[in-house]
Amino acid sequence: MTCKDCGKSIDHLQYRASMDSLGVQLCERHTRLIKKVILDNDTPPEAIHLFYALKDAGAYPMLEWWDGKKSVDIAISRVKLNIEIDRDYSRITHEQAISDLEDAMHSFKNGFTTIRIPHLAIAYYLEDTVQNILGIISGLKANIKAI
Repeated sequence: MTCKDCGKSIDHLQYRASMDSLGVQLCERHTRLIKKVILDNDTPPEAIHLFYALKDAGAYPMLEWWDGKKSVDIAISRVKLNIEIDRDYSRITHEQAISDLEDAMHSFKNGFTTIRIPHLAIAYYLEDTVQNILGIISGLKANIKAI
């Protein structure tokens, strides 16, 4: 067993601890770092799962990237893609809807595309979600000059 972040070999106890708390196999150092990111930014666990799945797929994601206004759950800066994980999309208010639209406008004005993914898509269809994001990345690469 190896850490999904650094490739360091981990023992069964560390594997169990990271899987139980985060759902991803990480060494003690990276488990601690990811838990700090979660506490500091209220990062949803699905964002952690998607981040490492995208990393495994070769997409070069960044977790909790600052866009100049707020922290974005996941960003793929090479193609200017921001990914937000929706946790409570079934109980959205009209104020939250307009706030989300304004955030998307802010990102778009800075050349970024923002997509919102329901947490259930990641929880139940992680591989399909990753493949769809890779398709979006491919489309963005074809339409903009990659950084």
